[in-house]
Amino acid sequence: REKEGEASVQRLINQVAGRFGLILIAISVLGVLLAPWIAMLFAPGFSDDPGKLALTADLLRWTFPYLGFICFVAFAGGILNSVGRFAVPAATPIFLNLSLIGSALFLAPLLSPSVMGLAIGVAIAGLVQLIIQIPPLMAAGLLPKPSLRDDHPGVSKILKLMVPALFGVSVSQINLLLDTVLASLLVSGSVSWLYYSDRLMELPLGVIAIAVSTVILPKLSREFAQEDRQASRQTQSWAIWVVMVLGLPCAAALAVFGELILATLFQYGAMAVSDIEASALSLMAYAAGLPAFMMIKVLAPHYFAHQDTKTPVKIGLIAMTANMVFNLILVWSLDHVGLALATSLSAWLNAALLLRGLNQRGWYRVDRLPWRSMAQLCIALVVMVQIAWLAPSAAALVSHSVVERVVWTAVLLGGSGLLYLITLRLTGIRYTSLLVPPSAR
Repeated sequence: REKEGEASVQRLINQVAGRFGLILIAISVLGVLLAPWIAMLFAPGFSDDPGKLALTADLLRWTFPYLGFICFVAFAGGILNSVGRFAVPAATPIFLNLSLIGSALFLAPLLSPSVMGLAIGVAIAGLVQLIIQIPPLMAAGLLPKPSLRDDHPGVSKILKLMVPALFGVSVSQINLLLDTVLASLLVSGSVSWLYYSDRLMELPLGVIAIAVSTVILPKLSREFAQEDRQASRQTQSWAIWVVMVLGLPCAAALAVFGELILATLFQYGAMAVSDIEASALSLMAYAAGLPAFMMIKVLAPHYFAHQDTKTPVKIGLIAMTANMVFNLILVWSLDHVGLALATSLSAWLNAALLLRGLNQRGWYRVDRLPWRSMAQLCIALVVMVQIAWLAPSAAALVSHSVVERVVWTAVLLGGSGLLYLITLRLTGIRYTSLLVPPSAR
C-alpha cells in the first residue's frame, strides 16, 4: 500500500477475492455432495450405526457452507486488520454464539431431530458474520469486487504463501481432528467427551491468543519492512508475556474447575454425571497444552512477517507425526484422555521448535523471555488453585438448580481470579506489564 498506492491494493483485493471465491464455492459444493463419504472418513467408528452416520452426513450438508462463509470472513478481517481496524473482526465470533443460542431456543424445538436446528444455526451464523464485515470494508474503501483477472503480481505470491501458512497455524486443529477420528473407534461417548472439553479449551485460545496474534502480525510485518529488529523483538516479547499472564490462569482454572464448569454448562437432560467426569479428564489433558497452543498462535506470525511459511510447515509436520505416535502410545491405557494428552504434548513440541527457530535465525532471543517474572506467575498460580477444594463435584451438583450452579461457578472462578491478581501484585508484577513486557522495560 505504501509503495504502490490505493488503486493497486484494491486491484489485488479484487483479484484475490475472485480466485478465493471460486475455490471456496467449489469446496463447499463438493462438501455438501460428498457428505456421507466425508462422515465415514472422519468418523469411521460410526459405520456400524447407519442411523448415526446418516445424521452426521445431514449435519455436514448444513454446516459445510459455513466453511466458505468463515473463510471470506477471515479474508475481510485480514483486510480490516491491515488498516488498523480490529473491532469488527474481533467481535465477529460473538455472532456464531448468538446464532447457536437462538437456534437452540427457537429453531431446534421445531425440528426432528432437534440437533438439526443447531446445524442450520451454524450456516446462518456464517452468513451473518460475513454481512457485518461489509460496512467497515465500505468505510475503509476496500470492499472487494471479485475479479477473475490475474495481472497483479501479488496474487500468485499470496497464494504461494497462503497454503503453507494455513497449515503452519492449523496443526493443532488438525491434531484435534485426528483425535476425533480415533475417538470414534473407542467406547460410545468418546467423541462427545473430547468435543465438550475442546470447546472450553478453545474459548481462551480464541479470546486471548488469536486476538494477540491478529494484532502483532501487521505490526511485525511493518517492523520487518522497516528493518527494525529491536522493535520486532519487543513486540514478540509482549505477545509471549500477554498469553502467559492471561493464558496460564485459564489453563489452571480449566484443569481444577473443569468438572464444575462442565456440569454447570452441560449436565442436563441425557447428560449423565459419568459423561461430565469423562469430559473433565480430557479437559484436564487439553488444559496442560493450552499455554503451548497459545504460544504457537503468537510465534508463527513472526515467521509469516518475514515471509517464511516453509519453516512452520516443517515444524507442523514434525508435531503432527509426534501426535500420531503419542496417540498410539497413550490411547491404549488412557482411552480418550490419552488422545487429548497426545495433542497437548505435540503442541508443546511445536511451540518449542518454533521458539528455537526464531532464536537460531536471530529474530528473537530466548534469553529475552522474562524468566523471573514467569516464576512469579507460577507462585500466583499455586495460590490461585488453593480454593479448588471448595468446588462441588458433578454428582453433588445434580440436585442443584441452574442458578445455584452458575453462582457456584461464578464465585469460585471469580475468587480464584482475584487471588491470582492479588498475588501477582504482591510478587511485584504490575498490571501495566500487559502493555510493556518485563524484558522491554
